[in-house]
Parts: sequence; C-alpha cells; structure tokens
Amino acid sequence: MGKLENICIIDDDPIFIYGTKRLIKETSYQGDIEVYLNGEDAFLKFKDQLKEGKILPPIIFLDLNMPIMTGWEFLDAIHKIPEITSMDLAVYVLSSSIDPRDTQKARDYELVKDFISKPIAMDVLERILNT
Repeated sequence: MGKLENICIIDDDPIFIYGTKRLIKETSYQGDIEVYLNGEDAFLKFKDQLKEGKILPPIIFLDLNMPIMTGWEFLDAIHKIPEITSMDLAVYVLSSSIDPRDTQKARDYELVKDFISKPIAMDVLERILNT
C-alpha cells in the first residue's frame, strides 16, 4: 500500500468516531482522516473522487448499522464499480454484532480484509495501519 496519506471512517456514532480518531492520532499515522456518517455520503464522495482521478482512501473502517445507507448496502454499491474493486483498498468492518453470520457475510466481500468487534483495540489498529 505504501505510505498512508488518508484513511476513512464510515460510522454514524460520534463517540466511536471520536475515540477511533483519538486512537489513530496516538499511532505514528500522520495523514488525513475522512469521516462520513452514512454509506451514501461516502459512496457519492468516492464516485466523485474517481471522476476527478483522485485516489480513494486505502483503508476504510466501515460500520454496518447506519441510517440512509447501511454498511452492507455500501459494500454492495462499491462492489458494482470495477474501478473500485480493482484498487488496492482494504475495508475493515467494525461492528458490535456478535452474529457469526455477519462475520461470514462480511468476509464474502473481496475488499473486506477483516471483521473487527467494536471498540477497536490499539494493537489491532496499529497492525492495520502498519500493514
């Protein structure tokens, strides 16, 4: 992936966003953090970035349960765009769900690298950012 210049959090929980951003800042990561409160906002922004020839965030932390467009709907939408599926993106599904069917369903998406229980632990975050 090379040097990370930006990462993305797609989640509607302000407490989770605040805590995750704070953890990220405690790592050696120095880039930007894009935040979207639902999958639709992120999807539309990603489509615009593609049209403009911009690079998408290589790491995306995605919540499953959000208003407007859920994490599942977001995954379905981005997997229909070949330009996105051919990129070196890593989506990490973050959820409080303990249902093993959610874990398996998430891993069925090619771009999903892992299913992580909320809240994200510092050692897991550092592993992701250093990969």
